[in-house]
Amino acid sequence: MLDIKFVKNNQKIIKEDLKKRKLEARIPILNQLILDYGRYLNIRKGLDELRHRKNIISEEINKLKKGNEDISKELSEAKSIPSKISALEEEYAKLQNSIKINLTQIPNVMHKSVPSGKDASENKVVKKWGKIPKFSFKIKNHVELIEDLGVADFDSSAKVSGSGFYYLRGDLALLNQALIRFAIDHLLKKGYIYIEPPLMIKRKIAEAAEDYEAFKNKIYRIEGEDLHLIPTSEHAILGMMANKTIPEGKLPLRFFGYSMCFRKEVGSHGINEKGLWRTHQFNKVEQFIFCRPEDSWKYYNELQKNSEEIYKKLKLPYRIFESCSGDLGLWKAKGSDLEVYRPTTRKYEEVGSLSNCTDYQSGDLNIKCINKKGEKRVLHTLNNTAIATSRAMVVIIENYQQKDGGIKVPKILQKYMGKKVIKNEKSF
Repeated sequence: MLDIKFVKNNQKIIKEDLKKRKLEARIPILNQLILDYGRYLNIRKGLDELRHRKNIISEEINKLKKGNEDISKELSEAKSIPSKISALEEEYAKLQNSIKINLTQIPNVMHKSVPSGKDASENKVVKKWGKIPKFSFKIKNHVELIEDLGVADFDSSAKVSGSGFYYLRGDLALLNQALIRFAIDHLLKKGYIYIEPPLMIKRKIAEAAEDYEAFKNKIYRIEGEDLHLIPTSEHAILGMMANKTIPEGKLPLRFFGYSMCFRKEVGSHGINEKGLWRTHQFNKVEQFIFCRPEDSWKYYNELQKNSEEIYKKLKLPYRIFESCSGDLGLWKAKGSDLEVYRPTTRKYEEVGSLSNCTDYQSGDLNIKCINKKGEKRVLHTLNNTAIATSRAMVVIIENYQQKDGGIKVPKILQKYMGKKVIKNEKSF
């Protein structure tokens, strides 16, 4: 979340930002936040004065006792102070809690380049690449193709785990691994550090990562424990640096992580349909950068370029779809999606998401940098999907399908697969 001091000193900017995000209804929350913060500061000052006065009176009483003088007046005042402190501490705690809750309702300040718009329908296409394939035969969707080939089993997974899960078999399972290894190799060559993170995180990390109240129904919580299954390795990598101060000379820290990811996707369209597009469990390689505040927009472009290179090497037609103000996540200063064309839906659909969160995440987790003068600043954080393999497999299967029902393996993946075409693997 934003720092309360920043909010107090930049009320005009934040109000304009709320209006651009179409969140004018939150302006009263901002106003209440400023009032509460003013009271909070006054109470803190009052507590400091009372504690100081308590010490002074104690000294005065000791002096009076030594001189055998009357201490009744001072003693009476001394006895009244603890109850006054207790009352103020109670109000102080309530204000602290109120400020924290209201701060979660104030989104990150957007970059000035974010286009205005009321919702996702006004997101902006900023780039297109590749040619849309043409087919001389009647095409099939990815579920038809892989079930005909016997390389996936959705019926058995529905019996074992419920909807939104899947079994991969034979060549499709190998294609999944090929995509993971391809993305890992791609980012290793760029000097990024590979991370395999824990698959569970504490609530504090989830709250720092994004809008927890909006997201909590989409992530799996471990009952009776302060743990959640990760919806993306981004969250675990963020938490890895909590309460750390990094010398500026060692920045940026470029990481990428591979993990299984878990999402409930409650209320999401199509979760009860067969297939790999929207699932409760999936594999993803995620990029993450910690950097100096003045460098984050440079690395925003770098992260986008990395992902584009992956889809260019896979020779899949894509576009970059920039989020408008009304569709931008509250924790983001700017963001865009990479969408690949699906011939079966005749639409570009999201396969990855890029975000610059500036200091919105790192401030909560006390992640800072320090310069040679000993001055500390909160770092900026950025993340971008390198590849989510289930969706990548869908667009490969549908774009590379062959007339005989086979699936051509993209040339860049053939060295990992050891074959050029995925053919029928039905054995039972």
